Amino acid sequence: MSILSPARTSGPAPESPPAPPVQVLPTVVAGALALGLLWWVASRHGAQQAVLLALGLGLGVALFHARFGFTSGWRQLVAVGNGASVRAHALLLGTAATLGLLVLATGAGLFGSTPTPAAGPLGLGLLLGSFLFGVGMQLGGACASGTLFAVGSGQTSILVTLAGFIVGSVLYTWQYDLVDDLPAWDPILLQDHVGFGGAWAVTILVLLGIAAASRAHQGRRNPPPTGRPPSAQGWARLLRGSWPMLVGAVVLGVLAVGVLWVSGGIWGITNAFALWGAKLLQLLGMHPETWTYWRQPDAAAQLSGPLLSDKNTLTNLGIIIGAAAAATAAGVYSLRHRFRGRETAAAFVGGILLGVGARLANGCNIGAYLGGITTGSVSGWVWAVVALAGTWVGLRLRPYFGLGVPRPKDTVC
Repeated sequence: MSILSPARTSGPAPESPPAPPVQVLPTVVAGALALGLLWWVASRHGAQQAVLLALGLGLGVALFHARFGFTSGWRQLVAVGNGASVRAHALLLGTAATLGLLVLATGAGLFGSTPTPAAGPLGLGLLLGSFLFGVGMQLGGACASGTLFAVGSGQTSILVTLAGFIVGSVLYTWQYDLVDDLPAWDPILLQDHVGFGGAWAVTILVLLGIAAASRAHQGRRNPPPTGRPPSAQGWARLLRGSWPMLVGAVVLGVLAVGVLWVSGGIWGITNAFALWGAKLLQLLGMHPETWTYWRQPDAAAQLSGPLLSDKNTLTNLGIIIGAAAAATAAGVYSLRHRFRGRETAAAFVGGILLGVGARLANGCNIGAYLGGITTGSVSGWVWAVVALAGTWVGLRLRPYFGLGVPRPKDTVC
């Protein structure tokens, strides 16, 4: 039996209920929006930017259909011992590492780009940021990728988390001088010490060990089976159904490396939130361009450039629209309003922690964790360990916000 296969639980997993009918008009609207935006970006900013938007659309579709959750996966592991999502994470990381290290080894990207690894520094910022991000995930109810696909699929309550995410990112850029000189050591890339083949072997061996350990842990805890969302059957499941999480992991891994190959940089999300906040402040007559953070050459160029030429903005918008198209085609898109007292406070506070944490750690569960590990950076492994500790703390803070004890059937990232 494969270590990636489900471990024994206290009962059989329930069958997926049948998918409701396609929501025709919303599907047409989402599809038209996707095509129109692709045309606009291609005509104004070129083919490379349009391809990045298309990759974002694919990521949104895959995230929705697989209900791929980092937040819920770690919550399930810590709270009830279910390691199924963690094993899916291992497959995602293994897929992306295999392809990503190959792309880096060749040194050749599309559109003249030069693929570069996510070489994050090792220091206090990484430790503080990843811990805060882990806490924020459990209070805010989502990670970076989960926030985007939840917004796209109609979960309006997650807009509070997104707002907090942007506020936290802006607060970091505003007070950048306070954290600019935190102690840090140079990045460590495995391939610089054991070559690309060795970096791949080390990464895969560690991931296999994690998968095996999570399966053994789940066997000891024997958690209840998780619920499944509505799903079409047969070939219709491809467009209207719930994908097995392992299938989603492989698709996401391929698309993530596609971003690296096309742009030369890893798939990232949260850097765009700081940009969105700064652009909004400029519209309101403020001048974030005078802040130290935005006076750095790369950041200044990003802020002064068109929003739809920014790589992370394009993939972020693609995720939202792709998830919306997938949700409407599956017949489950719904603007679900749920703004209740302490839960709203938790979402906003969690979002702020996510925004500050992502910037301190030089990335989130995508840029720092996925991007770091799959391009050979030791910083990605450090991020994972410390964010898991933050998850443990965040779970214990949830009751203070009226969030209660996490349930095995939770599926939202």
